[in-house]
Amino acid sequence: MKKIFTFLLAFSLVQLAFAQEEAKSPKTPIGGRPNIPSDLKIEFGFNVLNNRPEDMGTNFFGSRSLNVYYQHPINIFGATSGFTLDPGVGFGTDKWSFQETMNLFNDAEKGTDASDFLDLSDVYGDGLSVDYNKFALNYFEIPVDLVYHVNKANYTKGFRVSVGGKVGILYDAHTKIKFTDNDGLERKIKESQNYGLEKIRYGLTFKAGTPGFYVWSYFGLNNVFQSGMGPVENQAKQISFGVAVNLF
Repeated sequence: MKKIFTFLLAFSLVQLAFAQEEAKSPKTPIGGRPNIPSDLKIEFGFNVLNNRPEDMGTNFFGSRSLNVYYQHPINIFGATSGFTLDPGVGFGTDKWSFQETMNLFNDAEKGTDASDFLDLSDVYGDGLSVDYNKFALNYFEIPVDLVYHVNKANYTKGFRVSVGGKVGILYDAHTKIKFTDNDGLERKIKESQNYGLEKIRYGLTFKAGTPGFYVWSYFGLNNVFQSGMGPVENQAKQISFGVAVNLF
């Protein structure tokens, strides 16, 4: 509920900022889209870790991304150049599903914000029946895309491609684990820590599609973990990709 409230607040502030421009140059609705001069985008996808330690594998279908962005197109190089610059704000949520029964746990020997990569049995005992084992990260993000519209006469129609980037600020990281122990006791554990993660992430984005639907990819330029604070000598970088819908 807090995340939804925060997003709605940010959404309202951006709407207020663009209200005057909307009055000057309203967008004509195309294909039933509301008459709003900006784009609300929802991206679905999958995450992989590049350059990760060998034993830090992830389950593909369990490692997912969900991003929600509100972006405003700004004409550049002229009204019919085909180019817009689309800055925005939003939220990114990544879930990691590690192979076997591995997850991240605090490593007090390295520091209060450091982490190690351990089997659940090393922490909670042998004989576990694991139902759920996830690691989640939540970011406030600022995306910026340089977009080329093939249909220069009408940007709300036709194919478009973009190259851009985004910066994310980590505001929550937690594990969520559900298992039944050797005594038959069912336990649900959610623990929030920093886990040695970099608090700021940044990378490049590439997108291609129509105004209503597109494919996307993200290539992280910095490491997921701070130097010496993550599991082993960890220099893993994030790669994400998927599909998206543009609500308006």
